[in-house]
Amino acid sequence: MTNSEATDRVLTEVEAGRDEILAFTASLIRIPTVNPPGECYRDCAELIGERLSGSGMDVEFLEAQNRPEHTAEHPRVNVIGRLEGMASRPCIHLNGHFDVVPPGDGWKLDPFGGEVRDGRIYGRGASDMKSGIAAAAFAVEAIRRSGVSLSGSVEISGTVDEESGGYAGVAHLCKAGYLAAERTDYVVIPEPFGPDRICVGHRGVYWFDVIAEGRVAHGSMPHLGRSAISDIGVLLHEIRTKLEPELASRISVMPVVPEEARHPSINVNAVWGGQVSEDQQSPCVADRCVVTFDRRFIPEESLDEVRREVAQVVAALEQEDEGCAFRIEERMSVLPTQAPQDSPLISALSKAIRKVQGSEAELVASPGTYDQKHVSRLAGVDHCVAYGPGPLEEAHQPDESCSVDDIVISAQVMALVVLELVG
Repeated sequence: MTNSEATDRVLTEVEAGRDEILAFTASLIRIPTVNPPGECYRDCAELIGERLSGSGMDVEFLEAQNRPEHTAEHPRVNVIGRLEGMASRPCIHLNGHFDVVPPGDGWKLDPFGGEVRDGRIYGRGASDMKSGIAAAAFAVEAIRRSGVSLSGSVEISGTVDEESGGYAGVAHLCKAGYLAAERTDYVVIPEPFGPDRICVGHRGVYWFDVIAEGRVAHGSMPHLGRSAISDIGVLLHEIRTKLEPELASRISVMPVVPEEARHPSINVNAVWGGQVSEDQQSPCVADRCVVTFDRRFIPEESLDEVRREVAQVVAALEQEDEGCAFRIEERMSVLPTQAPQDSPLISALSKAIRKVQGSEAELVASPGTYDQKHVSRLAGVDHCVAYGPGPLEEAHQPDESCSVDDIVISAQVMALVVLELVG
């Protein structure tokens, strides 16, 4: 069989499986794998495992036994399938997370219905990223049905907890050696950037708390205390009027989308202090207030610089008012990451998109992090990108959806990439 014949057969098999791909996507959406707290992970892992096993893959379930998130009530269960060709290398790994954020309010359709309307499938995870998992699974199934033999190996994994950092998911696979430079050459993560975009990396993140310590007093005599909430208010004003304009003046050469995200940013994720609940009165001056910040930074900024910049804002306020007392506590930090510009994986994806779509691929970078951070840092695999169906803008939104055509196209592209790199 010539390369051209193999390509045509695989593309035909993906298109012929359109209804099966859609049905599998709907089945995934109907399992409410909500994180937090991590519902129904085992059910979803088993469904994916059944699909991979049907494609002739050797399937293994991996529980993150060493992680505190892994409990009897909410076990962290990952699944990985491997199809070995004539040799174990080269190996391409297709990875998708199956946890989803809570549905929230504002839905017109059942968030876990997997309903299809006007060529789109709806539900939490339709875009982010159960459609991507289905596309990856059927990319490999189409190769099997076409009768094409592989020289190397292909793996598919369904992992947990990406929405909360991925530490019991992809990070666990990396630390356990299932994703490692010694055995893995290429990784594709079918996150929702659309069928004509290749996401080559992401910005960095620095999550941290600033805790203000005040002095408690009776609410009727606030002059006897010091409000930690007021002190946080002053800090927020400094961030908004001084740090935010400075960040807006910086711009990255990294092709982050949307365009506004090429600038670094800082967001207030949460503020809490004072009385413990809305329905429980507490006639006291708040002696403690905590604000959680989400600072996204670009490759042109170092993590040390980001930390120092925040510390300088806090220190300046303490110097101006000796009664101010702040403390910074770090929650998480992730460095920016980017695949090499000359990566064979980017070249293979670009070629496949040109074949299937008849257009040139757009290289982009993500405003937020995803599991590429673990693949790069822990596994040491640099040739990692995100490519998959779905509009990024619909992720985490009410009535989240994905075009059925995009799922099929993405499956075709991923199948051709597998043929190009390990076929």
